[in-house]
Amino acid sequence: MEERTGTSNRASESIGSNRKRSGSRDGSDRPNKNLQLKASKHDPVNTTSYVQILGNGMDTQDTSPSVLLFFDNQRFIFNAGEGFQRFCIEHKIKLSKLDHIFLSRVCSETAGGLPGLLLTLNGIGDVGVNVWGPTDLNYLAAAMEYFIPNAAMDRFCCFGQMHDSNGDAIPTSQKSDDLHVLIDDDVVKISAIVLQPSRVETGLNETKPANLSVIYICELLEIKGKFDPEKAASLGLNPGPKRRKLQLGEPVKSDRQDIMVLPSDVLGPSIPGPVVLLIDCPTPLHLQQLLSVQSLTCYYADTAGNVPESSKNVNCVIHLSPAYVTNTADYQIWMSKFGAAQHIMAGHEMKNIEVPILKASARMGARLNYLCPQFFPAPVFWSLRHQKCMPSGLKASNEDLASRIGETIPAENFLKFHLCPYTNLGLDKSSIPNLTSPSEIIDELLSEIPEIVDESPQLNQLWSGNEETSGEETYVQDNGVITEEPWLHDGELPGCLEDVTRDDMEIVFLGTGSSQPSKYRNVSSIFINLFPKGSLLLDCGEGTLGQLKRRFGIEGADEAVRCLRCIWISHIHADHHTGLARILALRSNLLKGIPHDPLIVIGPVQLKGYLYAYQRLEDLDMQFLDCEHTEEASLEAFNSNEDGNTILPECQRGDSTMFARGSRMQSCLKKQRSPVKNAAAVPVLKSLKKVLLEAGLETLISVPVEHCEPAFGVVLKAANRINRVGKTIPGWKIVYSGDTRPCHELIQASCGATVLIHEATFEDSLLNEAEAKKHSTTKEAVKVGDLSGVYRLILTHFSQRYPKIPKLDETHMLHKTCIAFDNMSVNLADLPVLPRVLQDLKLLINQEM
Repeated sequence: MEERTGTSNRASESIGSNRKRSGSRDGSDRPNKNLQLKASKHDPVNTTSYVQILGNGMDTQDTSPSVLLFFDNQRFIFNAGEGFQRFCIEHKIKLSKLDHIFLSRVCSETAGGLPGLLLTLNGIGDVGVNVWGPTDLNYLAAAMEYFIPNAAMDRFCCFGQMHDSNGDAIPTSQKSDDLHVLIDDDVVKISAIVLQPSRVETGLNETKPANLSVIYICELLEIKGKFDPEKAASLGLNPGPKRRKLQLGEPVKSDRQDIMVLPSDVLGPSIPGPVVLLIDCPTPLHLQQLLSVQSLTCYYADTAGNVPESSKNVNCVIHLSPAYVTNTADYQIWMSKFGAAQHIMAGHEMKNIEVPILKASARMGARLNYLCPQFFPAPVFWSLRHQKCMPSGLKASNEDLASRIGETIPAENFLKFHLCPYTNLGLDKSSIPNLTSPSEIIDELLSEIPEIVDESPQLNQLWSGNEETSGEETYVQDNGVITEEPWLHDGELPGCLEDVTRDDMEIVFLGTGSSQPSKYRNVSSIFINLFPKGSLLLDCGEGTLGQLKRRFGIEGADEAVRCLRCIWISHIHADHHTGLARILALRSNLLKGIPHDPLIVIGPVQLKGYLYAYQRLEDLDMQFLDCEHTEEASLEAFNSNEDGNTILPECQRGDSTMFARGSRMQSCLKKQRSPVKNAAAVPVLKSLKKVLLEAGLETLISVPVEHCEPAFGVVLKAANRINRVGKTIPGWKIVYSGDTRPCHELIQASCGATVLIHEATFEDSLLNEAEAKKHSTTKEAVKVGDLSGVYRLILTHFSQRYPKIPKLDETHMLHKTCIAFDNMSVNLADLPVLPRVLQDLKLLINQEM
């Protein structure tokens, strides 16, 4: 077994200096403490223990569910996919109680939530957690070193076959399926067996971590027999501490006789400790080795289902394997070897899709949907109610085989299997949540705010053209799109909205919170939907894939990922990019065997190191481009390259209307920024040019902003279009600030923007904190929008101290301003009515505040 400790020298000193500021808690430069694991103080006689399904991802199928092994004074978690931390926050599961995290595979599906979880635990400051996985867990640690402090990762413990720098197995006397004992204390013994897929006719690299999986075996200590006080008295033992020592397995001297009393003299027969297996067999290729693992033979029953004297009785088997593996005859024959064991099928299922994992945000979404379904679409899990679901349990191949397999049950969120006390051994469904229907949520809303019943029809009339506001008429085109808004100060419609259609562009806010996820807001991510022309992501925080699936459904989100044209990342803080690996790995799998180009990822230079290191784990199928190569000055240098093949069209040259002619853009640190020259970037810039053209975009320009160094905002400009009568319609312009203080560069870049999406992390009274952490207050963000002359300003990236609604001072809010909510979807055609929606949401907003 190998343990990672201390600092790795893989990353350069320059990158290491940035890690202090790159955690999800901005500005937390506190000294790292020497973290120690909590001491075990278990009482093996009276302890309480159970395993429990923590079903993050079960409604959206974006991650593997987690499993909790609970003891009174110790907690073990198996797998920590994206959303695990948010799940724990909602259900008040104390992360500070965690002692060990085990990974059944080292990939984004099972470990996507690990970076954020480690940063949070490191922020707590006095908790040490061991992270266990096969030897290639080292690759994950090496990748995370680019943005996570070393103190948060100094307890990575690896087991299994070692490999050299080329990925070749290092010769050893151990077999690949040997039993590795990881923990053996006074309550539980946890062992692991590594499964490698068969390489027959596959060409799979068996050292690829995403192709390795782990079987975990959890064995509780034997349960001592019942103490017999009459026998103790007959052997001369008085009531007192000696009797307690006998119960704990220690011999004692008799109080009244000159003899030693042994535990077996006063205790009844012992009961073998409960045994739980967690099986992750992700493909039929792994099944071939699973069927032949010799280390499991001591846990098998005989053909009649009886446990041989030399075998250990397995009480519960939790199957993380997918249904297309568990429903095979070979897998079920193997399951039958465990006799009467309870089988919990915890692979990706559709059974609980109507019970959202994140109920608080689903409730908020339903309330917003009632008021304005145009901007707040209904959560997809409620719209799938009548669709045919995949099988949620085990499909036995034949009745004879089914009779030999112990009881099987589909996993549900918070399903428990009690292990101790022994009298409680077995399933417990009492904690499984009930389905709350949308109608129940709306009934509750109407009982809380009866007057809100009039608000929804008024909002809907904005799209019907039947409303009159303050005695003034609202003008509507034949297609239902508003063209004038006399009730606003800026009634003139931008040229880009003339003859606009609903399949032009849509902004979907997948995450609108900062630092770490909360019950109501996920971390930063914005999906730019260009409909048939594809899509882009601006930032990609943890849980981005899950949010896509909640917004578009499971199949719809897969299609959105397939059609991604580009992902742009503002800076290296974890709340802006830790969902990236999951998206890239999924896209690679979805497009496997289909001709396609690698996805272009644009981000700060540190992100390149992380992604290239992570590719040892999973195929990300991407091309990286440094944000500095997409700054205006760098693009001008690229355009004027002497190689005539690299000249961009006139519309993509950097002098555009975004900056005044002859003015050199200055960095936020007031130093001159020179064009970046890097020949290696030229092919990727050419690819980007092609991607933008196909997506109907004229420019993508990164703008340096004032946050960590480096950090960027971005400008997206759509190409001009010709309407049905041959008139040229100017393209829309979107600016996204990323994280920043108000700065001249962003104001200049935002001039004339159709939409400015600006961070507003803090309320106005926390200006000092905003300055210290290089964020903006609400008032400052509104001022930036005012100075830029933007048509619409949308505020986002709210501190999680405002879990539902940020604190707003309406005295300085402009009529062009709106605040973003998770999964809020703003169609280009609906921009004219956007501020009015915020006005009519006041009842709900004030009640929630």
